[in-house]
Parts: sequence; structure tokens; C-alpha cells
Amino acid sequence: MRTVEHNRTSRIEARIAPEALAVVRRAAELQGRSLSDFVVAAAHDAARKTVAEAEVIRLSRKAQEQFAAVLLNPPKPNAALRRAFRRHRSLVAK
Repeated sequence: MRTVEHNRTSRIEARIAPEALAVVRRAAELQGRSLSDFVVAAAHDAARKTVAEAEVIRLSRKAQEQFAAVLLNPPKPNAALRRAFRRHRSLVAK
């Protein structure tokens, strides 16, 4: 399972315990990848997952329904919101 190499010009370096290195080497062998390719792919996958978890908002079913209801039937602007609109208009040129 080889991946396409894309313009690899940057380099990272890491220290790893011998036991962990043995496991990573074995995993790379099982996937038919070089050690470097396996480590880069694993780090990339973990990074994408971490970023997605930070950027995606997950709501319960009830919260989703409440959110949709407010979007479909928004409340009328209160005094504070009307003041904010006026302030925004005074600061932003049309």
C-alpha cells in the first residue's frame, strides 16, 4: 500500500524508544511502506483528525433541533442587538 510522494522538501526529527521503534517498523512492514512513509502518513492522519475534532461542532439530536428551530424562526432583535446593529453601521462604511 504505497502512497504517492509529493514534493517532500521539509524534514522532521524525533527520538523514539527502541521498543516503540520496533512496533512502528513492524507496522510499516505490514503495510508495505518504508518506515519514513509510514511515520509521515500516521502523523498526517493524526493531525487531520485532531484538527477536525477542534473545528467540528457536535450537537446532540435535541441541540440540533433547537439550533434549526432558532435558524428557521429567529427571535426578534432585542434592544442590545439593535444597538449593536447601529454601532456596526456607524463603524462600517456602506
